Amino acid sequence: MNDRIPSFSASSAFSVACPSVLPLSSILPEEPLLMMGAGPVPIPDAVAKANGVVINHLGSTMAAVIGQVKTMARYVFQTESKWVMGVAGPGSGAMEMAITNLAWKNSRVLSICNGFFSERMAEMARRTGAVVETLKVNDGTAADTVKVAEAIERFRPEIVTIVHGETSNTVWNRSLEAIAGVARAAGALVVVDAVCTLSTMPLPMDAWGIDAVITGGQKGLSSIPGVSLLAFSEKAWQRITARPVPPTHWCFDASLAANFWHNASYHYTAPVSGVLALHEALRLVCAETLERRFARHLRCSTALQAGVEAMSLELFVPKASRLNSVVGIKVPEGVTGADICAHISRKHHVEIAGSFGAPIVRIGQMGEQCREHHLFRTIHALGRTMVDLGVPVDLPAGVAALERSLSAA
Repeated sequence: MNDRIPSFSASSAFSVACPSVLPLSSILPEEPLLMMGAGPVPIPDAVAKANGVVINHLGSTMAAVIGQVKTMARYVFQTESKWVMGVAGPGSGAMEMAITNLAWKNSRVLSICNGFFSERMAEMARRTGAVVETLKVNDGTAADTVKVAEAIERFRPEIVTIVHGETSNTVWNRSLEAIAGVARAAGALVVVDAVCTLSTMPLPMDAWGIDAVITGGQKGLSSIPGVSLLAFSEKAWQRITARPVPPTHWCFDASLAANFWHNASYHYTAPVSGVLALHEALRLVCAETLERRFARHLRCSTALQAGVEAMSLELFVPKASRLNSVVGIKVPEGVTGADICAHISRKHHVEIAGSFGAPIVRIGQMGEQCREHHLFRTIHALGRTMVDLGVPVDLPAGVAALERSLSAA
C-alpha cells in the first residue's frame, strides 16, 4: 500500500483559478446609507455589539439569555402564554413555522388577503395540503369586519390568517381586534403577521384573543435580519401537540423547537450572535416602554406624512386605513419608483423602498428610523430627488410642515 501523501500543485490540482475579490470596504458606499425603507432598519450600537459575540449555544449563559428573551418578548407581544420562541430565519420563516404547525392536510384555512404578504400566508397554507379560501380585499383598503364574518359563517374555518400591517402596500387592518373576536366566537384560531407592527403599533395578543403572532427582528424591534420571533396561545399549542402527523418541516417543528427554547436542550445549532442581538433589541424596547414607543412612532410617522403631503405628493392609502410603520407615497406621473429609489440613494445616500406592484415608493417608520434627524434628512432628500427628476414639489413647505407637526406633538 502506498501511504505517501500526494503532492499538489496549483496547475495540476485545481482547474478553476482562485478569484481576486474586492474587500468589502471597496464594495460598500463611502458614506453609510440611511436605511429608511421597509426594512431592515438601522440598529442601535448595543445590538450591533451583541451581534459580534459568540457563546456556547447550549451553555448556562445562553440558557439565561433565552430566559430573558422570552420574558421580554412576552411583554412586547402582551401575552402571558408560555409558548414564545425564536426562529433562525426571516419573518417569513416565523410565518411558515406558525402555518405549518397549525395547518395540515384538509385543515380549513381562511386567508384575508389585501396584499403580497397576506397572500404569502395563503400560499404557505396551501402547501400544507389545507383547504384554503381567500377573502380578497380591494387594493389600498382594510379588511371589513362584516365581510369577514360572512366568510367565516359560510366557510367555517379552523384557522384565520390576517396581516396587521400589509407592508407591501402600507394598509393597516384597523379592525383586527373585531375580526379576531368574530373568528374566536366561531371557534377558529387567529394567526397574525405583525412583522412591521410589533412594538410600533398596539397589538395586545391576549386582550384581542390572537393565537399566533409573527414578527421579524429587523423591523420594529431594530435587531438584525435573520432571527425572528413568534408566540402561540395555549389553545394554539394544544392544536400543535394534537397534530395527527408531524409537520413536514423538521427545522420549523415547534415541538422540536421547544426543546431549545423551553428545555435548554438541542434542536439545531442556534444563531447565538443573532439571539444576543435580539436580547439587546428587546431590552431597549422594554427600557423605553411600549407606551412611549408607540407614541414616538405615531408622532414621527404623522410628521413624515404631513411633510410629504405639504410637498404636494400624495399618500397611497386613505388616512383611516393608513399604516404608520411603513408610509406609501404615490409615484408622480413621468417618473418610476425605480427612478426615485435609485436617485435618492445615489445622490443623497438615503435608501427608501419600491413596491410589490402598487404604484408607490415606501418610507419606513420602524424602530431606529423614527428619529427627528432622520426625518429631516429623508424629507429633504425626497424633495430634492423629485426636483432633480422634474417633479414639481414645494420642498420648503414640506420641511416646514414636518417641523410644525413635530413641535405640536
